[in-house]
Amino acid sequence: METGDEGAGTATGADVPSASTLDVDRTDPAYRAWLKDAVRKVQADANRSADTHLLRFPLPEAWGIDLYLKDESTHPTGSLKHRLARSLFLYGLCNGWIRPGKPVIEASSGSTAVSEAYFAALIGVPFIAVIPRTTSWEKQRLIEFHGGQCHLVDDPRTVYEVSARLAQETGGHYMDQFTYAERATDWRGNNNIAESIYQQLRLERNPCPAWIVATAGTGGTSATIARYVHYMQLDTLVCVADPENSVFFDGWVSGDDAVACERGSRIEGIGRPRVEPSFVPGAIDRMMKVPDAASIAAVRTLEAAIGRKAGGSTGTGLWSAFKIISEMVAAGRTGSVVTLICDPGDRYLDKYYSDAWLAEQGLDIAPYSATMETFLATGAWQG
Repeated sequence: METGDEGAGTATGADVPSASTLDVDRTDPAYRAWLKDAVRKVQADANRSADTHLLRFPLPEAWGIDLYLKDESTHPTGSLKHRLARSLFLYGLCNGWIRPGKPVIEASSGSTAVSEAYFAALIGVPFIAVIPRTTSWEKQRLIEFHGGQCHLVDDPRTVYEVSARLAQETGGHYMDQFTYAERATDWRGNNNIAESIYQQLRLERNPCPAWIVATAGTGGTSATIARYVHYMQLDTLVCVADPENSVFFDGWVSGDDAVACERGSRIEGIGRPRVEPSFVPGAIDRMMKVPDAASIAAVRTLEAAIGRKAGGSTGTGLWSAFKIISEMVAAGRTGSVVTLICDPGDRYLDKYYSDAWLAEQGLDIAPYSATMETFLATGAWQG
């Protein structure tokens, strides 16, 4: 495992090309054969994969409200980011950015890097993940398990420039999920996550959800869901839940995409110190700021209710979904709400499921657990 350094300069993937794509002869039959085979392998992964489950969270029948969780942890690489990584690899290959023998480099908080390491191995190119040193050990292990290399940085804000620099030094391609997530995904359909949710809800009593709650790391998932809703002329509203030490909420409220935060998010996979280019604020209808302690309390509530451990980002979305449902109960409204299980909790046993880690971080989840206990018993939201 490479420790790395903090990098230099202010380059980003959007400002500086990863490397010249002229180092490959586009008319070379050997290159064309490699490209066709690489695209085939990535598409074949999707063809082999079944859809992810839509689970029901138990709520009192009298409320007339259904809560569903789209379980993205069942993808081959265990997270929502498997869809994104597949799209990014197809985008990079078809644009001629990913070339045989040249590394793919990504700035990540872990889960996207795990999935991208898998796809890099699938098509036979090296992979380097530039990740914060605080990234869970289990994610680091999974990146290396899939053949990737971890380049650790102390300051999460430097992952962009370090990735761009490594791409220039190696002649590789900086994938830059934070810029290209919303571009690489076909939001009109093509079995994206939004289309999948609506297909799975077809036979439910409330097939068109009142709300879908997402969280934002790149912003690509919320952009895909919200754009699909508008494109299909649906009545669903989209809420994005944002953790502490993240500026998506602040940028959405103020309309200022230059806001910044000095610290990295404790909820791995979501929350960013800057408003990422893939975040599309105009497409979404609501945002909530969620305390980290509430996110962690929510994943423990989830485990108690359905017997599944999930990562902290799942808790951020679930807390917001509960609050929205409490508002529906208070207003006498019925319907359905959907949120996501983003990744499995076994990646965070030393964090979100560790009381010692909570104490070290100064996080008290008891008040938030009590709020949810009251809510699930009465429908009322206190706090």
